[in-house]
Amino acid sequence: MKLLLDTHALLWWWTDDKQLSAMARAAITDERNSVLVSAASVWEIATKYRLGKLAMAATALKRFASLVEQDGFEHLPITWQHCMRAGSYTHDHRDPFDRMLAAQSELEKAKLVTCDGAFAGFGADVLW
Repeated sequence: MKLLLDTHALLWWWTDDKQLSAMARAAITDERNSVLVSAASVWEIATKYRLGKLAMAATALKRFASLVEQDGFEHLPITWQHCMRAGSYTHDHRDPFDRMLAAQSELEKAKLVTCDGAFAGFGADVLW
């Protein structure tokens, strides 16, 4: 199975936060699954860090690429196709990071690992 981590799921994975569900943790650790990390996540982390909303992210930003690779995850770049889909959703949701993750999940045929109920409006295939 292919998984795409929402930004909070990625951060909770890296910090071993108990908020990450047992089902999500099991799916991430299952070696049969491939785990994708979107470029949108580092964009979101950097933005929130800059705004002072995510003080704990300094280390994650400095070591983002190596942390992703160390866990055996795959970097997922943002393509024009992802952008086209994200911009074309009719669901009235203004968060650009959520729109991008929903589009990437759909186009890459990956289950989105998230506890965010906002993705229901996009019809995202969610695992939590």
